[in-house]
Amino acid sequence: MKKFTALFLSVVLLLSLTFSLASCESDKTYAEINVRGYGCIYVELDRDNAPKTVDNFVSLANSGFYDGLTLHRIIKDFMIQGGDPKGDGSGGSDKEIFGEFSSNGHENDLSHKRGVISMARSEDPNSASSQFFICNADSTHLDGNYAAFGKVVVGMEIVDAITEDVFPKTAYADYYGNYEIDSTYGTYKHVVWQYLGNGTVLKNEDKPVIESIRILSELPG
Repeated sequence: MKKFTALFLSVVLLLSLTFSLASCESDKTYAEINVRGYGCIYVELDRDNAPKTVDNFVSLANSGFYDGLTLHRIIKDFMIQGGDPKGDGSGGSDKEIFGEFSSNGHENDLSHKRGVISMARSEDPNSASSQFFICNADSTHLDGNYAAFGKVVVGMEIVDAITEDVFPKTAYADYYGNYEIDSTYGTYKHVVWQYLGNGTVLKNEDKPVIESIRILSELPG
């Protein structure tokens, strides 16, 4: 009887551990960003650093808000940006969210390294809505002023391909790399974009289309 009890308890403990591990795995949240003609970018969302930002992004994705929108701003060796229903950088959803970054009083340790996804905004720190960007190069000068909320875990080659294909079709692309300044953040090569076009894709037909953004509890395959 004692042997049976011990065996039973061992089985219960094993099952409990299995369910516990499964529960931990299911705590992760991923976004599948399907870009027409390129494929899917998979992003692991970071609720620890930016819970309100992640909740807003998940809610918009689940509602189908992003389906059919475009990537309207692309800068080589910097980032790709999309999620604007107007397609020109001036639009958003019907609400704005609190900016989860240190200069706005919120601790966020996720640095804007290559592959990190973050929210675009205006000068108002609490103006982020639906527009997001993915860094395809380290852009740590943005740390503390923009709400990073996840990172690409599969598909960075797609982000790179988009910048290579579309960047030449943006405003003032010929000026790329010609202007540099020294600042507290180091040598900044893209300052020209603050004055000339800001990486906006010139023609609507050249803007990559976001077929869909789906929220997943695990990566496919």
